[in-house]
Amino acid sequence: MSGTHPPRTPRALDVAVRAHAKLGEGPTWDAARARLIWVDILTSRVHTFDPATGARTVLVTEQHVGAAKPREGGGLVVNLRDGIGLFGPEDADAGTGADAGAVPRRAFSWLHRDPVPGRRGNDAAVAPDGALWAGSMRYDEAAGGGVLARVTGDGTVRTVLPDVTISNGTGWSPDGRLMYYIDTPTGRIDVLPFDGHDVDVARRRPLAEIEESAGYPDGLTVDAEGCVWVALWDGAALRRYTPDGALDRTVPLPVRRPTACAFGGPGLRDLYVTTALTGADPARQPLAGSLLVLPDAGQGLPQPVFAG
Repeated sequence: MSGTHPPRTPRALDVAVRAHAKLGEGPTWDAARARLIWVDILTSRVHTFDPATGARTVLVTEQHVGAAKPREGGGLVVNLRDGIGLFGPEDADAGTGADAGAVPRRAFSWLHRDPVPGRRGNDAAVAPDGALWAGSMRYDEAAGGGVLARVTGDGTVRTVLPDVTISNGTGWSPDGRLMYYIDTPTGRIDVLPFDGHDVDVARRRPLAEIEESAGYPDGLTVDAEGCVWVALWDGAALRRYTPDGALDRTVPLPVRRPTACAFGGPGLRDLYVTTALTGADPARQPLAGSLLVLPDAGQGLPQPVFAG
Protein backbone atom coordinates (compact mmCIF):
# COMPACT_ATOMS: atom_id res chain seq x y z
CA MET A 1 0.00 0.00 0.00
CA SER A 2 1.05 3.60 -0.51
CA GLY A 3 0.95 4.62 3.15
CA THR A 4 -0.77 7.92 2.40
CA HIS A 5 -2.75 9.68 5.07
CA PRO A 6 -6.56 9.79 5.07
CA PRO A 7 -7.89 12.54 2.76
CA ARG A 8 -8.19 15.93 4.42
CA THR A 9 -11.24 18.10 3.91
CA PRO A 10 -9.96 21.20 2.09
CA ARG A 11 -11.69 24.54 2.34
CA ALA A 12 -14.02 25.52 -0.48
CA LEU A 13 -12.63 26.16 -3.93
CA ASP A 14 -11.92 29.85 -4.52
CA VAL A 15 -10.93 32.15 -7.36
CA ALA A 16 -7.34 33.37 -7.06
CA VAL A 17 -7.42 35.50 -10.22
CA ARG A 18 -10.57 36.10 -12.22
CA ALA A 19 -9.27 36.08 -15.77
CA HIS A 20 -10.14 35.14 -19.34
CA ALA A 21 -7.10 33.11 -20.33
CA LYS A 22 -7.61 31.39 -23.67
CA LEU A 23 -5.30 28.58 -22.59
CA GLY A 24 -4.05 29.06 -19.04
CA GLU A 25 -1.25 26.62 -18.22
CA GLY A 26 1.85 25.82 -16.21
CA PRO A 27 1.25 27.08 -12.65
CA THR A 28 4.56 27.20 -10.74
CA TRP A 29 5.28 28.49 -7.26
CA ASP A 30 8.21 30.92 -7.24
CA ALA A 31 9.49 30.46 -3.68
CA ALA A 32 12.06 33.26 -3.90
CA ARG A 33 9.35 35.80 -4.69
CA ALA A 34 6.44 34.10 -2.86
CA ARG A 35 4.23 34.25 -5.93
CA LEU A 36 2.65 32.03 -8.53
CA ILE A 37 3.78 32.07 -12.16
CA TRP A 38 1.42 30.87 -14.88
CA VAL A 39 1.01 31.40 -18.62
CA ASP A 40 -1.69 31.97 -21.19
CA ILE A 41 -0.23 30.11 -24.14
CA LEU A 42 -2.34 31.52 -26.96
CA THR A 43 -2.06 35.19 -25.95
CA SER A 44 1.71 34.90 -25.34
CA ARG A 45 1.55 36.13 -21.75
CA VAL A 46 3.37 35.17 -18.57
CA HIS A 47 1.37 36.09 -15.45
CA THR A 48 2.45 36.37 -11.83
CA PHE A 49 0.22 36.56 -8.75
CA ASP A 50 1.19 37.33 -5.16
CA PRO A 51 -1.52 35.79 -2.93
CA ALA A 52 -0.42 37.82 0.09
CA THR A 53 -0.92 41.23 -1.55
CA GLY A 54 -2.97 40.48 -4.65
CA ALA A 55 -0.25 42.08 -6.79
CA ARG A 56 -0.08 40.86 -10.37
CA THR A 57 2.18 41.37 -13.34
CA VAL A 58 1.95 40.41 -17.01
CA LEU A 59 4.91 39.82 -19.29
CA VAL A 60 4.14 39.68 -23.03
CA THR A 61 6.35 37.36 -25.08
CA GLU A 62 6.87 37.57 -28.83
CA GLN A 63 5.75 33.97 -29.36
CA HIS A 64 3.29 31.53 -27.89
CA VAL A 65 4.67 30.47 -24.50
CA GLY A 66 4.03 26.96 -23.18
CA ALA A 67 5.70 27.34 -19.79
CA ALA A 68 7.72 29.76 -17.65
CA LYS A 69 9.90 28.68 -14.72
CA PRO A 70 12.15 30.57 -12.27
CA ARG A 71 15.90 30.67 -12.88
CA GLU A 72 18.77 30.67 -10.44
CA GLY A 73 19.62 34.25 -9.62
CA GLY A 74 16.29 35.56 -10.88
CA GLY A 75 14.53 35.73 -14.21
CA LEU A 76 12.65 33.10 -16.15
CA VAL A 77 13.26 30.27 -18.58
CA VAL A 78 10.45 30.01 -21.13
CA ASN A 79 9.35 27.26 -23.52
CA LEU A 80 8.43 29.20 -26.66
CA ARG A 81 7.25 28.33 -30.14
CA ASP A 82 10.75 28.29 -31.60
CA GLY A 83 12.75 27.00 -28.65
CA ILE A 84 13.95 27.87 -25.16
CA GLY A 85 14.42 31.49 -24.14
CA LEU A 86 15.72 33.32 -21.09
CA PHE A 87 14.38 36.46 -19.45
CA GLY A 88 16.54 38.31 -16.97
CA PRO A 89 15.27 39.65 -13.64
CA GLU A 90 12.74 42.46 -13.66
CA ASP A 91 14.19 45.97 -13.67
CA ALA A 92 14.34 47.42 -10.18
CA ASP A 93 11.96 50.25 -11.12
CA ALA A 94 9.35 48.02 -12.80
CA GLY A 95 6.08 48.38 -10.94
CA THR A 96 3.44 45.90 -9.92
CA GLY A 97 -0.26 46.29 -9.35
CA ALA A 98 -3.36 44.43 -8.37
CA ASP A 99 -4.90 45.40 -11.71
CA ALA A 100 -2.21 43.47 -13.59
CA GLY A 101 -1.30 46.66 -15.40
CA ALA A 102 2.41 46.40 -14.71
CA VAL A 103 4.67 45.27 -17.54
CA PRO A 104 8.03 44.07 -16.17
CA ARG A 105 11.01 45.06 -18.31
CA ARG A 106 13.45 42.21 -18.81
CA ALA A 107 16.38 41.39 -21.05
CA PHE A 108 15.67 38.45 -23.39
CA SER A 109 18.00 35.99 -25.08
CA TRP A 110 17.68 32.62 -26.77
CA LEU A 111 19.20 29.67 -24.95
CA HIS A 112 18.32 27.24 -27.75
CA ARG A 113 16.49 28.26 -30.91
CA ASP A 114 15.39 25.53 -33.31
CA PRO A 115 12.11 26.43 -35.04
CA VAL A 116 10.10 23.56 -36.51
CA PRO A 117 7.26 24.69 -38.80
CA GLY A 118 3.87 23.93 -37.29
CA ARG A 119 5.23 23.06 -33.84
CA ARG A 120 5.30 24.94 -30.55
CA GLY A 121 6.50 24.49 -27.00
CA ASN A 122 4.00 23.17 -24.48
CA ASP A 123 4.26 22.19 -20.80
CA ALA A 124 7.66 21.95 -19.11
CA ALA A 125 9.13 21.15 -15.68
CA VAL A 126 12.43 21.56 -13.86
CA ALA A 127 14.07 18.34 -12.64
CA PRO A 128 15.82 17.95 -9.28
CA ASP A 129 19.19 18.57 -10.98
CA GLY A 130 18.01 21.93 -12.39
CA ALA A 131 17.56 20.81 -16.00
CA LEU A 132 14.42 21.83 -17.89
CA TRP A 133 12.32 19.04 -19.37
CA ALA A 134 10.49 20.81 -22.18
CA GLY A 135 7.66 19.32 -24.22
CA SER A 136 6.28 20.29 -27.60
CA MET A 137 3.38 19.53 -29.93
CA ARG A 138 2.10 20.41 -33.35
CA TYR A 139 -0.58 23.06 -33.68
CA ASP A 140 -2.72 20.56 -35.59
CA GLU A 141 -2.08 17.95 -32.86
CA ALA A 142 -0.75 15.49 -35.43
CA ALA A 143 0.32 12.19 -33.87
CA GLY A 144 4.03 12.00 -33.06
CA GLY A 145 4.65 15.64 -33.96
CA GLY A 146 6.25 16.64 -30.66
CA VAL A 147 9.07 15.60 -28.35
CA LEU A 148 10.13 15.74 -24.73
CA ALA A 149 13.64 17.18 -24.44
CA ARG A 150 16.11 17.76 -21.60
CA VAL A 151 17.68 21.23 -21.65
CA THR A 152 20.64 22.16 -19.44
CA GLY A 153 21.73 25.61 -18.36
CA ASP A 154 24.46 25.78 -21.01
CA GLY A 155 21.91 25.20 -23.77
CA THR A 156 22.63 21.51 -24.38
CA VAL A 157 19.47 19.85 -25.66
CA ARG A 158 18.80 16.14 -25.89
CA THR A 159 15.58 14.55 -27.07
CA VAL A 160 14.51 11.97 -24.49
CA LEU A 161 11.11 10.97 -25.88
CA PRO A 162 10.56 11.42 -29.62
CA ASP A 163 7.24 10.95 -31.40
CA VAL A 164 5.15 12.54 -28.65
CA THR A 165 1.75 13.95 -29.64
CA ILE A 166 0.79 16.45 -26.90
CA SER A 167 3.57 16.58 -24.33
CA ASN A 168 2.09 17.65 -21.00
CA GLY A 169 2.49 17.01 -17.26
CA THR A 170 5.95 16.10 -15.95
CA GLY A 171 6.99 15.71 -12.32
CA TRP A 172 9.20 13.78 -9.90
CA SER A 173 8.63 11.67 -6.81
CA PRO A 174 9.72 13.12 -3.44
CA ASP A 175 12.90 11.00 -3.43
CA GLY A 176 13.70 11.94 -7.04
CA ARG A 177 13.86 8.32 -8.19
CA LEU A 178 10.76 8.38 -10.41
CA MET A 179 9.56 10.72 -13.13
CA TYR A 180 5.87 10.97 -14.02
CA TYR A 181 4.86 11.96 -17.53
CA ILE A 182 1.76 12.55 -19.64
CA ASP A 183 1.35 12.45 -23.40
CA THR A 184 -2.30 13.49 -23.33
CA PRO A 185 -3.82 11.37 -26.14
CA THR A 186 -2.52 8.17 -24.54
CA GLY A 187 -4.95 8.71 -21.65
CA ARG A 188 -2.23 7.65 -19.21
CA ILE A 189 0.02 8.89 -16.46
CA ASP A 190 3.30 7.08 -17.08
CA VAL A 191 6.17 6.53 -14.67
CA LEU A 192 9.85 6.11 -15.54
CA PRO A 193 12.86 5.36 -13.29
CA PHE A 194 15.03 8.46 -12.84
CA ASP A 195 18.71 8.37 -11.86
CA GLY A 196 19.12 12.04 -11.01
CA HIS A 197 19.77 13.16 -14.57
CA ASP A 198 18.08 10.77 -16.96
CA VAL A 199 15.21 8.30 -17.28
CA ASP A 200 15.18 4.64 -18.20
CA VAL A 201 12.89 4.77 -21.23
CA ALA A 202 12.87 0.97 -21.57
CA ARG A 203 11.20 0.69 -18.15
CA ARG A 204 8.45 3.21 -18.84
CA ARG A 205 5.10 1.89 -17.62
CA PRO A 206 1.59 3.19 -16.92
CA LEU A 207 0.90 4.40 -13.40
CA ALA A 208 -2.78 5.04 -14.11
CA GLU A 209 -5.12 5.07 -17.08
CA ILE A 210 -7.94 7.60 -17.27
CA GLU A 211 -11.15 6.37 -18.83
CA GLU A 212 -12.13 8.47 -21.84
CA SER A 213 -15.47 9.43 -20.29
CA ALA A 214 -13.58 11.19 -17.46
CA GLY A 215 -11.61 13.51 -19.76
CA TYR A 216 -7.97 13.66 -20.82
CA PRO A 217 -4.94 13.91 -18.53
CA ASP A 218 -3.18 17.26 -18.87
CA GLY A 219 -0.83 18.88 -16.34
CA LEU A 220 0.26 17.22 -13.10
CA THR A 221 1.96 17.89 -9.79
CA VAL A 222 3.35 15.56 -7.13
CA ASP A 223 2.67 16.16 -3.43
CA ALA A 224 4.81 15.44 -0.37
CA GLU A 225 3.20 12.01 0.08
CA GLY A 226 4.24 11.04 -3.45
CA CYS A 227 0.70 11.22 -4.80
CA VAL A 228 0.11 12.55 -8.31
CA TRP A 229 -2.53 15.22 -8.90
CA VAL A 230 -3.70 15.55 -12.50
CA ALA A 231 -6.00 18.03 -14.25
CA LEU A 232 -8.57 16.42 -16.53
CA TRP A 233 -9.13 18.40 -19.73
CA ASP A 234 -12.80 18.10 -20.75
CA GLY A 235 -13.32 16.32 -17.42
CA ALA A 236 -14.11 19.29 -15.11
CA ALA A 237 -12.08 17.73 -12.29
CA LEU A 238 -8.77 17.07 -10.60
CA ARG A 239 -7.76 13.57 -9.58
CA ARG A 240 -5.22 12.38 -7.04
CA TYR A 241 -3.50 9.02 -7.56
CA THR A 242 -1.41 7.23 -4.95
CA PRO A 243 2.14 6.08 -5.75
CA ASP A 244 0.78 2.62 -6.55
CA GLY A 245 -1.68 4.04 -9.07
CA ALA A 246 -4.90 3.86 -7.05
CA LEU A 247 -7.44 6.64 -7.48
CA ASP A 248 -7.48 8.38 -4.10
CA ARG A 249 -9.56 11.51 -4.63
CA THR A 250 -11.61 13.40 -7.22
CA VAL A 251 -12.21 17.15 -6.93
CA PRO A 252 -15.01 18.46 -9.18
CA LEU A 253 -14.39 21.88 -10.73
CA PRO A 254 -16.76 24.52 -12.14
CA VAL A 255 -14.90 24.56 -15.48
CA ARG A 256 -14.79 21.88 -18.15
CA ARG A 257 -11.16 22.43 -19.11
CA PRO A 258 -8.74 22.60 -16.20
CA THR A 259 -5.21 22.37 -17.57
CA ALA A 260 -2.69 22.00 -14.76
CA CYS A 261 -2.18 22.31 -11.00
CA ALA A 262 0.58 23.22 -8.54
CA PHE A 263 0.96 23.73 -4.81
CA GLY A 264 1.87 27.17 -3.53
CA GLY A 265 1.21 29.72 -0.83
CA PRO A 266 2.32 29.51 2.81
CA GLY A 267 3.72 26.07 3.52
CA LEU A 268 2.88 24.93 -0.02
CA ARG A 269 -0.59 23.88 1.14
CA ASP A 270 -2.81 25.59 -1.44
CA LEU A 271 -3.45 23.91 -4.78
CA TYR A 272 -3.64 26.32 -7.73
CA VAL A 273 -5.40 25.30 -10.94
CA THR A 274 -5.10 26.91 -14.36
CA THR A 275 -8.04 26.71 -16.77
CA ALA A 276 -8.92 27.41 -20.41
CA LEU A 277 -11.57 29.65 -21.90
CA THR A 278 -11.08 28.06 -25.32
CA GLY A 279 -14.04 25.82 -26.14
CA ALA A 280 -16.10 27.06 -23.18
CA ASP A 281 -19.41 28.90 -23.08
CA PRO A 282 -18.75 31.87 -20.76
CA ALA A 283 -22.44 32.08 -19.88
CA ARG A 284 -22.38 28.52 -18.55
CA GLN A 285 -18.80 28.55 -17.25
CA PRO A 286 -18.06 32.08 -16.04
CA LEU A 287 -14.83 30.94 -14.35
CA ALA A 288 -13.32 29.36 -17.46
CA GLY A 289 -9.93 30.97 -18.03
CA SER A 290 -9.50 31.97 -14.37
CA LEU A 291 -6.83 30.86 -11.92
CA LEU A 292 -8.54 28.80 -9.22
CA VAL A 293 -7.25 27.74 -5.82
CA LEU A 294 -8.16 24.92 -3.46
CA PRO A 295 -6.94 26.09 -0.02
CA ASP A 296 -5.34 23.60 2.35
CA ALA A 297 -5.57 20.79 -0.20
CA GLY A 298 -2.48 18.98 1.06
CA GLN A 299 1.28 19.45 1.21
CA GLY A 300 3.32 20.30 -1.88
CA LEU A 301 6.99 19.79 -2.65
CA PRO A 302 9.49 22.64 -3.10
CA GLN A 303 10.14 23.06 -6.80
CA PRO A 304 13.67 23.26 -8.22
CA VAL A 305 14.70 26.31 -10.21
CA PHE A 306 16.36 26.21 -13.61
CA ALA A 307 20.15 26.04 -13.35
CA GLY A 308 20.84 28.52 -16.10
